Amino acid sequence: MGLVLVAIALTIASGIGSQIPEQFSELVGVDGPVWRVTLAAAIATGAYGLYLLANRAIVRSVASKPRAHRALNILRLGLGLAATIAILALVTQQWVGLLFSLGVVGFAITIALQQPLFSLIGWLYIMLKQPYQVGDRVRIEDAKGDVIDIDFLVTTLWEINGELVSSNQPSGRLVTLPNSTVLSSQIYNYSWTEFPFVWNEISIQVAYESDLEFTRQLLADVADEYLGDEMERNIERYREVLSDTPVELEVRDRPSVNVVQRETFVELQVRYLVDPKEGQRTKNELYTRALDRFNEHPEQVAFPATRSR
Repeated sequence: MGLVLVAIALTIASGIGSQIPEQFSELVGVDGPVWRVTLAAAIATGAYGLYLLANRAIVRSVASKPRAHRALNILRLGLGLAATIAILALVTQQWVGLLFSLGVVGFAITIALQQPLFSLIGWLYIMLKQPYQVGDRVRIEDAKGDVIDIDFLVTTLWEINGELVSSNQPSGRLVTLPNSTVLSSQIYNYSWTEFPFVWNEISIQVAYESDLEFTRQLLADVADEYLGDEMERNIERYREVLSDTPVELEVRDRPSVNVVQRETFVELQVRYLVDPKEGQRTKNELYTRALDRFNEHPEQVAFPATRSR
């Protein structure tokens, strides 16, 4: 029914046969204003019905939630603008005058509502360039979190870290940013579609009395057993992305261990690839496995004698 109403409304409002409204008025026995109001309601109802049908079709056919969310936003904006222009034109019966009036009103709105307008432009930029999408973990200015919604004016994040917690854990708070922020701020996307992984590190301190070569190899073995095969598969994906750029970079496909000399101890830093949303869990597991393995070799692995509290 909604599609039929939209088709009839667009046909009449477009001015195809300027006598169509009068003919219908005589047929149904109502005057012109009543007919226009009824038809305007039909346009609004039809546009909403069309959106509901398209919403159901997109949700069913598009497997990716971010893509479905982006398509529904664009569809909602397009249908809303089309229905609004059609209703105004139908009520005024003057297309040219309406377009001129919209231009004047648009200029006034541009002056009076600069920030919302910039946010709408920011939304268009997000839809076209896709610096992030729903589900991505991002940092924008001082806000860090998972994107849960991108509206016409604002982006909403499920906050990570913040003032309440640390270690890349959700705080439970929502952070709302105007979309205009993306036009003037740096955006860090930790899980973009082409390569949703980041490099991470954990550091373990050992004493100078340790067998450094043995300890380093033991730590590398622990990391490789836990992460090596998965990391190798993901690095292949990274190399494919890298091949499409002019950047030449040698990338290790297995975890590595770097040695840093400190004043009273040696620091072993394990570098590995991980899903940013699994970063803390991976750190906890890797650290536990490393300490368990170190404790199996007390003669070769020693920890610093002093502990800072």
